[in-house]
Amino acid sequence: MQEDSAIRQEQSRRATEEQIQAQRRQTEREKAEIERETIKVKSIAEAEGRAHEARLAEDVNRRMLVDRANAEREKWVAAINTTFEHIGGGLRAILTDQNKLIVAVGGATALAAGIYTTREGARVIWSYVDRILGQPSLIRESSRGKYPWSGSVSRALSTLRGKGSAIKNGKGFGDVILHPSLQKRIEHLAKATANTKSHQAPFRNMLFYGPPGTGKTMVARELARKSGLDYALMTGGDVAPLGSQAVTKIHQLFDWGKKSKRGLLLFIDEADAFLCERNKTYMSEAQRSALLCFHLRNVAFSDDDLEHNEGHSTCRQQARVGRGK
Repeated sequence: MQEDSAIRQEQSRRATEEQIQAQRRQTEREKAEIERETIKVKSIAEAEGRAHEARLAEDVNRRMLVDRANAEREKWVAAINTTFEHIGGGLRAILTDQNKLIVAVGGATALAAGIYTTREGARVIWSYVDRILGQPSLIRESSRGKYPWSGSVSRALSTLRGKGSAIKNGKGFGDVILHPSLQKRIEHLAKATANTKSHQAPFRNMLFYGPPGTGKTMVARELARKSGLDYALMTGGDVAPLGSQAVTKIHQLFDWGKKSKRGLLLFIDEADAFLCERNKTYMSEAQRSALLCFHLRNVAFSDDDLEHNEGHSTCRQQARVGRGK
């Protein structure tokens, strides 16, 4: 009996403890749920508070920007109004005072005349300087440069490149690649031209002919460099469009060539477009005059120990070698 009573008491005690533990776990679960709900509500409240603060800050910033823009606009409007008031007051003072009106009109006229005179004077002076010192418009390429002082560096660089190329190729005629027999003739012409220049003797004429793209212009350029001459390149097709100005441009070309201290080789590409028979019926009077002027200046250059060398693109092309004084 006592053992049964002890067992029942033990079972009752265990049941009581299990009930207490179950109630405690239920209480802890309810407490955790309450804490989660509290944290959730707190987070929502904080987020809403931050959003509300952001909206308030945005509204404040917007109002500040609007106020600042309005203040800036009012400032500029006031400045513009003040400026126009001053201008209007000045105009009223000038219009009501005859002496001030005369002085203002005279000053404005003098200022406009001064600006126009300065601009036109500078244009005329520059045109004169360009005509005296500049490169003629017929010249498309030259070793002298557009102005006398602008060709020194280009000539020095060209000389250095030519020497480097000659050393690299083991030849004395730059990067021009020719048939051996033709190259020998060209080198002989270069040496003869250099000797003619050094002895100040009359030059001989040369004729370059062949189809386009065979290197006639390159040969003329290298011939001038090898002979110690300046070179210039023009196109015969540029003469006809000049019309009545062709004679003047040809005179400028020859006058410019005479200023070369080293002597000048003038290469005329597409010479058949310009140098042809004067008795052609389709020639205009301007072309005939330009051709006559060219021949007259050619004779004058020959008298001054200057020479003309000819070559052709599809038929014949011309180049002129001149020894400067």
